[in-house]
Amino acid sequence: MSPSAVLDRIASVKLSSVTLPLPTGISDAKVLTGRQRPMTEVVFLFAEITTDSGAGGVGFGYSKRAGGPAQFAHAREVAPDLIGEDPSDIGRLWTKLTWAGASVGRSGAATQALAAIDVALWDLKAKRAGLPLAKLLGAYRDSVRCYNTSGGFLHESVEQIKENAIRTLESGVGGIKIKVGQPDLAEDLRRVAAIREHLGDGVPLMVDANQQWDRPTAMRAGRALEEFGLVWIEEPLDAYDAEGHAELARSLTTAVATGEMLTSVAEHYELIRHGAADILQPDAPRIGGITQFLKLATLADHRNLQLAPHFAMEIHVHLAAAYPHEPWVEHFDWLYPLFNERLEISGGRMHLSARPGLGITLSEQARAWTTDSVEIGNDRQARMITA
Repeated sequence: MSPSAVLDRIASVKLSSVTLPLPTGISDAKVLTGRQRPMTEVVFLFAEITTDSGAGGVGFGYSKRAGGPAQFAHAREVAPDLIGEDPSDIGRLWTKLTWAGASVGRSGAATQALAAIDVALWDLKAKRAGLPLAKLLGAYRDSVRCYNTSGGFLHESVEQIKENAIRTLESGVGGIKIKVGQPDLAEDLRRVAAIREHLGDGVPLMVDANQQWDRPTAMRAGRALEEFGLVWIEEPLDAYDAEGHAELARSLTTAVATGEMLTSVAEHYELIRHGAADILQPDAPRIGGITQFLKLATLADHRNLQLAPHFAMEIHVHLAAAYPHEPWVEHFDWLYPLFNERLEISGGRMHLSARPGLGITLSEQARAWTTDSVEIGNDRQARMITA
């Protein structure tokens, strides 16, 4: 009899829904145009996987404004298919879970529900190897450029954004992004001009329109913004308007960035195929986890595209470090209360830690914010409602 290649098996999967409250209601252009209400919380789906040998991994996905209960419900339905499986066979397990929920598709909430599980499996694998995830994947660098978004929303005044930006730069973050896309383009230009003058020409500055311009407005705004030396203009058009983005990318000197709202590799491929972006902004929790992100990164590298992954910096610092071309990672301090550890940031860069896996553990505060939890194992399925 041949020796088995299976060294361990999944014993249990714990899923938790955690609601992170935000200090104040957040408004971007989608709120000012009446399409969304201010964001007051972010709902996270955490997956904690344990094996027969006692090894463990943690992963997470998230949703903003809506979708958290759907992600939790879908993950709970498919997670029993993991029990007894080899945790090292991550690609096969992603496919297995996708087929388990095939009737609800391969994008959207269903795929996002799988992301937390997929990330936990990668965290587990890296921990077993004793390596930070980026080193397991094959890192090109030990730190990545980082920029901040959380201080530049539209509900804040220009003066407040100036203060936020200086404080952020002094903390070691390398670039500043502010929101645009208001109904009055002149107001956008006034705010950008004020921030650029305050920061000086040497600070990397980005703007984000959150999909609120039509094609003529985006072209007019893009041309007007050229004088400010921006690193990129983000989401100038609807996230699925690949042809419109492509026309902008061909017409503007400033780089066009987009992709954060897409929820599959296939959707990102449409951007790549049309030449719609100079900088892709995939979000691993939104496209199904690390397994799918790595597929997309290969496609992006083939076209020599830059990457600037969206949100979830605790995951993306590793994935960006393993991308061949120098990327940017988005810094959000909102997630600090969820974890016991913090990423080191200095000199404009976010640094990998020596901790194995993602290098994160859930804080007591995250446990306290848990609103629903289920643990699935060989001989039990117990549900706990804590709030």
